[in-house]
Amino acid sequence: MIPAAPAADAFDPARPWRRARSVALRPEPFGALVYHFGNRKLSFLKSKTLVSVVETLADHPSADAALVACGVPEAQRPAYVKALADLARSQMIEVRA
Repeated sequence: MIPAAPAADAFDPARPWRRARSVALRPEPFGALVYHFGNRKLSFLKSKTLVSVVETLADHPSADAALVACGVPEAQRPAYVKALADLARSQMIEVRA
C-alpha cells in the first residue's frame, strides 16, 4: 500500500504566512474575532498572544519565526502551530509568495 501524500495545502510553520487579504480581525477583551468575507467563516482567537502572532505573520520569514518573535514559550508552540493550522484550513491565513 502506498502512503498518502501530504495535502498540498497542509500547514507548514517553516513557510511564510500572512493573514488572508479578505479577512478582518477585530480585537476583543478575550482576544479577537476573525471574519473571512469570502467564505463567511467566523473564528474566535482566545489568546492575545495568538492575535499578535496572526497580526505579525507577514513581518516574519516563517510562522515559526513569528512564534519566537511573539514570545511563545517552546513548550506551548505545538498548541499554537495547531491553532495556526486550523486557521489555514479555514482560509483565515494563507501562504505568502
